[in-house]
Amino acid sequence: MSAISIGQAVVLGAVEGVTEFLPVSSTGHLKITEGLMGIPVDDKAVVGFSAVIQVGAIAAALVYFGKDIVRIVGAWFRGLGNREEHYHHDYKFAWWVIYATIPIVVVGLAAKPLIEGPLASLWVVAGSLIVGSGVMWAADQMGRHKRGEDDTSLKDAMWVGCSQILALLFPGFSRSGATMSTGLILDLERVAATRLSFFLGIPALTGAGIYELKDAMGSGAAVLPLAIGTVVSFAVAYASISWLLKFVAKHSFNSFVIYRILVGVLLFGLLGMGVLS
Repeated sequence: MSAISIGQAVVLGAVEGVTEFLPVSSTGHLKITEGLMGIPVDDKAVVGFSAVIQVGAIAAALVYFGKDIVRIVGAWFRGLGNREEHYHHDYKFAWWVIYATIPIVVVGLAAKPLIEGPLASLWVVAGSLIVGSGVMWAADQMGRHKRGEDDTSLKDAMWVGCSQILALLFPGFSRSGATMSTGLILDLERVAATRLSFFLGIPALTGAGIYELKDAMGSGAAVLPLAIGTVVSFAVAYASISWLLKFVAKHSFNSFVIYRILVGVLLFGLLGMGVLS
């Protein structure tokens, strides 16, 4: 029997869609929501469900950035047969995304028992929300916001790609928060850091969803709740991406920092009082 009903799938899909690309931790919010609805956060079907509905959010990013992705992938294929294309930024950027995805894949496979076990705790989520907020605030203050997307390098991509590991190991830290913060520390503009976060997140999150699909199905996750959660995630994530890019063009990350701290403190309180476990 599936651990997640259709109604719960709609709620979780909406939460995933809203939070996947905002620097507030989609994993953390999903675990909090699951806990409030009485869904066991460490159940294999639930873990698999959470990973699969991420594909809906990633599909939204693929559609939203479709023209950019087609241009970059096209440059990569052209470069495979034409050395002159090797100097094109899009060709190099495609390789950078591939290189920068390798670290999180290696760590994700090696640390899978920890990620799905002790590190899935809501206590870890609460602490990571607060600690990650401090990192975000410091990065926003340190960054000089002077480099655009065309100024990125392999070094930038590798640093940002490796920072995804923080969110993988410490749910609540936020993949978007970690990657955007790293981009700011590297002096990227907020929009450039946000777009780089999107591009580096697409292969990692898509791979995680596909990898978890067999476990989600094999451990009892029903097809209908999975499909509904994924569709809802797609629709909500598309709107979330559009809003975020407009927001960061004119605002700092302070609003997200304050929100994360409030959620982290609230979660500690709920856990301390036994409302969540």
